Amino acid sequence: MSFTDAVRSVLTQYAVFSGRARRSEFWFYMLAFVIVYAAVAALDSLLSLGFLALLMSLALLLPNLAVIVRRLHDTDRPWWWVLVGMVPVVNLLVIVYLATDGTPGPNTYGPDPKNRQPARA
Repeated sequence: MSFTDAVRSVLTQYAVFSGRARRSEFWFYMLAFVIVYAAVAALDSLLSLGFLALLMSLALLLPNLAVIVRRLHDTDRPWWWVLVGMVPVVNLLVIVYLATDGTPGPNTYGPDPKNRQPARA
């Protein structure tokens, strides 16, 4: 998935918490979010407004949560792992799970977005 496809996919699925998200979709979107947030925060600081970065964070809260939940679903983890990510130090564990490859083949959250078949034993 390309950078623009990933950002478009997340923003068109603004509040979709079901299904699965590939690693590329998640990480490309997060990269775009950080770049845009840094630019908005710099503009906010330059203009001495103090609310633009907060406004942007609030506007993108739902798509951020939705893509995190869909990414957790790809690793066969339930939505409440987002809450585990709020615990200091333990949140590193959640980041590791977000970086791992998804479950091959369909799982309880839907079909594999990569269309892979599970490994046979």
